[in-house]
Amino acid sequence: MGKNYYKVLGIEKNATEEEIKKAYRKMALKYHPDKNKAADAEDKFKQISEAYEVLSDPNKRRIYDLGGEEALGGSGGSGGPSTGKTFTYTYHGDPRATFAQFFGSENPFEAFFGNFGGLGSHNAQFFDLNDDIMDGDGFGFLGPRPESSGHSPFRSQTFTPGSQSRKNALKQDPPIEHELYVSLEEILKGCTKRMKITKKVQNSDGETYRKEDKVLTINIRPGWKAGTRVTFQKEGDQSPNRIPADIVFIIKDKPDSRFKREGVDVKHTARITLREALCGCVIHAPTITGGKIQLKLHDTVKPNTVRRIPNQGLPHPKEPSKRGDLIITFEIQFPEKLSEEAKQILWDVLP
Repeated sequence: MGKNYYKVLGIEKNATEEEIKKAYRKMALKYHPDKNKAADAEDKFKQISEAYEVLSDPNKRRIYDLGGEEALGGSGGSGGPSTGKTFTYTYHGDPRATFAQFFGSENPFEAFFGNFGGLGSHNAQFFDLNDDIMDGDGFGFLGPRPESSGHSPFRSQTFTPGSQSRKNALKQDPPIEHELYVSLEEILKGCTKRMKITKKVQNSDGETYRKEDKVLTINIRPGWKAGTRVTFQKEGDQSPNRIPADIVFIIKDKPDSRFKREGVDVKHTARITLREALCGCVIHAPTITGGKIQLKLHDTVKPNTVRRIPNQGLPHPKEPSKRGDLIITFEIQFPEKLSEEAKQILWDVLP
């Protein structure tokens, strides 16, 4: 079958259009030769671009799925038995052109750093050192809150008498907000997130700029609420006559199929059958620590029945030694159909 384009992008054969774009974005940024100096980076970058060119085009992808690389015509093949037409496609061989078309710029990181000769775009590329490169089209910054040193990231400037109003007139770029998703297990114990950012910094000549990498350490405290905002002052791109933007880090709950957070409480929905709801049963409810809690149900379970297990929720932000509760609700699964005999028995037995 020749090259396996799905394997190159690290996706399944049934991947959606959005998943293909997401995979290319991630891989292209990771292996771009201007950023990745590994010996095989350029070759991988070309393979990634070729795979994206084929899989992002519905017609090329359909023909590739039918007959592989040969069916695309690059090896003299045809468009496959079901097309009825001869189809020839050969990759143009310029992965940078593919990159430029996707990101809208030939400069691989211009979209993140801005034009170093001008005002810039006040966006930076960042990497989560705990995971992989972060996905999404919007890039932001994170930065440490500076101590009360009062130092400006700009070089010193001399103002003539009467120029104080000019200094005071400097405007700050709008704050840049970034959402950071944190799991309930991380909120329970607290965690540390390490991020690497690359931003634009003014050189000592006051006219030119350079790219500067910085590793940040962000301490997530136990019990932090979703929506908690942490401001990192003046960590945006530097530019002439402007104050760098503040970076606002917003905590968000990472989706969890087992739990839903309600303040310091966590809610779990247990699925039980109608028979279990009427006759009683034993369920084993999961906890955010990874364990199980056995719960015996003797009474009839109604759709609005709630069981509360103390101290199995999240820490109180101001009193981490205290925890909320695990709240268990129930989803009763009714049978799709009943036999006439079963209906008669229920009719006779139920009040």
